[in-house]
Amino acid sequence: MQNQPYITKTDRESSVVPASGIRSWPEGERPREKFLDRGAEALTDAELIAIILNAGSGSLSALDIARSMLARYNNLRSLSRRPIAELRGLRGIGTAKAVALLAAFELGRRQLAVPDDMADPIASPEDVAHRYIPKLRDLQHERFMVLLLNNAGRIVRECVISEGIVNASIVHPREVFRPAVTELASSVILLHNHPSGVREASREDHMITRQLVQAGRMIDIPVHDHIIICGGGYISFAENGWLEAG
Repeated sequence: MQNQPYITKTDRESSVVPASGIRSWPEGERPREKFLDRGAEALTDAELIAIILNAGSGSLSALDIARSMLARYNNLRSLSRRPIAELRGLRGIGTAKAVALLAAFELGRRQLAVPDDMADPIASPEDVAHRYIPKLRDLQHERFMVLLLNNAGRIVRECVISEGIVNASIVHPREVFRPAVTELASSVILLHNHPSGVREASREDHMITRQLVQAGRMIDIPVHDHIIICGGGYISFAENGWLEAG
């Protein structure tokens, strides 16, 4: 589909390390010292997690806990999607460690969403998808957002309109266009995610879009697109010619 403009490392340790606390290990095998000596890229997933956890619990070292979590959830992405209530219930993980770990994953998502040049205008659906897939693809609930654009096509603000089930009764034109009017936006892009990853626009998605496109026309703030993030892919109403259906 052509874009239409609309102006690990895995945890593979080769050496056997003692089961006692990390501080008793040879200095070259301690995650923090290894990080300083060889750089972050030299550490395994488990070693990086151990640094975030900072300390062990009881007879378990931070690395023991990290390895146990990776064995349980298979990979980092699966681990990053666990709710805090589930993580802090694991052996050796309390509230503080769970919060630190999820905060690190969220920072990673946000870093991926930052474009190489923040001043670059949004010129195609792919530009939006590139920025927001990392932020939205792993959410376990629906999030509906509106991106406010200036007359140069640059995003001046992003606003979360609703969290949870996206439906027409919650995504009301008043809530969508209030920040657009306040910020003197020239146009907007609608954006939400499908936690299921299903790459198909629902009847409700079409109804919401039609309602908001019509409202935007009335106040002269056009809706350039409605983009749905579906896992690692996306659907663009503009690309599919669905905006004009309103």
